[in-house]
Amino acid sequence: MIVDLSLPLGEDTPVYPGDPEIKVKPWAFIDRDGYYMNALKLGDHSGTHVDAPAHFIPGGKTIDEMPLEKFIGEAFVLDLRDGEGPVKLDELPDSGYYNRIVLLLTGGREISPEVALFLVAEGVKAVGTDAMSIGDETVHTILLTAEVPVFENLDPTGLEQLLEKTFTFIGIPLKIEGGSGSPVRAIAML
Repeated sequence: MIVDLSLPLGEDTPVYPGDPEIKVKPWAFIDRDGYYMNALKLGDHSGTHVDAPAHFIPGGKTIDEMPLEKFIGEAFVLDLRDGEGPVKLDELPDSGYYNRIVLLLTGGREISPEVALFLVAEGVKAVGTDAMSIGDETVHTILLTAEVPVFENLDPTGLEQLLEKTFTFIGIPLKIEGGSGSPVRAIAML
């Protein structure tokens, strides 16, 4: 079974305040040109996407420099929707993170710097969230300095289907030269 964890990518997809709007313009039509194609205009953090270290770390790896192994792995979902404000350390289980991808179902909550430090110390492979942003600049800096990819804007309905399950997560980015991130088609394979 495959669960799609990606939001649709189109002109109605919400973008982070200040980021470029997504534009999809028809470019060619079958009846006129013999083929169909669209022209896309979007930021590299549009829709369901992954952040590379270069997003916050001067000289950090760009998305095309990151090893593909970082974007695939054993994963699980933590349901953190019941709390208020930034996710705190006492809301997380004590163990089970090493070399795994941790996906957070938060209802839009960001994580605290303490949670980011904990996840890095526990050796997570990557972290993801249904929120538009994992957290503030400090949170991003902690995770990305450790080269922990950050997946944002994951589909919460897909994450709900995965509660209490272990699965393989795949979120391969486009190979954007010098990219600070990339849209992904994130999926879970059970």
